[in-house]
Amino acid sequence: MTADRNIEKSSAKASDSTPAVKTTRRQRRAHRKKLRVLALMHEDLVPPENIESLSEGEFHRIKTESDILQALKTLGHEARPLGVRDAVAPIRQAVDEWKPDIVFNLLDEFQGEAIYDQHVVALLELLRVPYTGNNPRGLVLARDKALSKKVAMYHRITVPRFFTVRKKRRVRRLKNVNFPLIVKSLVEEASMGISKASIVRDDTALEARVQFIHERIGTDAIVEEFIPGREIYVGVIGNDRLVALPPRELIVDELEPGEDLVATESLKHNIHYQKKHGVRIAGAKNLPEGVASSLERVSKRIYRMLSLEGYARIDYRLSNDGKLYFLEANPNPELANYEELAHAAAKAGISYEILIQRILNLGLRR
Repeated sequence: MTADRNIEKSSAKASDSTPAVKTTRRQRRAHRKKLRVLALMHEDLVPPENIESLSEGEFHRIKTESDILQALKTLGHEARPLGVRDAVAPIRQAVDEWKPDIVFNLLDEFQGEAIYDQHVVALLELLRVPYTGNNPRGLVLARDKALSKKVAMYHRITVPRFFTVRKKRRVRRLKNVNFPLIVKSLVEEASMGISKASIVRDDTALEARVQFIHERIGTDAIVEEFIPGREIYVGVIGNDRLVALPPRELIVDELEPGEDLVATESLKHNIHYQKKHGVRIAGAKNLPEGVASSLERVSKRIYRMLSLEGYARIDYRLSNDGKLYFLEANPNPELANYEELAHAAAKAGISYEILIQRILNLGLRR
């Protein structure tokens, strides 16, 4: 998601004056010393040496990886990218031979399966090498949208009413789950498989969209009541002591009259669509009384109850009558410069390089 690129980078001094995760001696030494950082990423997303030759669309695909490698270089660390697709041997070999101080994990799938990223992190734990981002337990709990909602319900956090439809099973709509509904993949992230057709208003359309998720996306489906209103994101950073970043909102300037706001796959990733429809992430303004404090408090609760670490993003719908609904937790949020998490961090006085350093420190601390 392309955000406002005119954000001024905050100084390290300003960053240090904001709420922060308490640092240890090891972290402070790590901040000063040069680290060997092995950056794990999908092999198709390893930036070329000359990124100037890339088209806008090509650069957009590898922007996160490119920005992080550049930030690590700016911080004075020695970073080595490692492209990974479907084999763990290269990871173990790189760890054994290069002996990195930490692995910067940018994998959100493995062998083409979203749910396999947890196994790569488990391997890193078995190899006893520090890594950034979330632990295997947090990835499992957050990845399954139904499971995370059930945990939230246990903790009395409001979620839309929902049910799941396993692959090769027929839809059996619960009587208390009312139209309109939205149909999503149970485990895929980044709005994969979500389009305007994902909102269904009768049983025939529901059957067709569930079949689409089963056959085209290849996963189980989650069906939940669609909540008309605003889409709000809250980034959270930390392991034990947490910092909730200022809430961001998905804005679309060019909605058709009567059209519902839906975070579709095109809206999230198609830069031409974003420009045409005025899609952007901006600060969540004019929130109803008490909602801002609720977002901070509830986001930290959700982060802890799902055993998340490092950094994550919590997604909500704010209904037209001012009620907050937890949708899902993203354990692998966009980490490119000027994008969602970094944009929110900048508003909190945390520059991009300091954000990346803090993520490193949290991995070393664990």
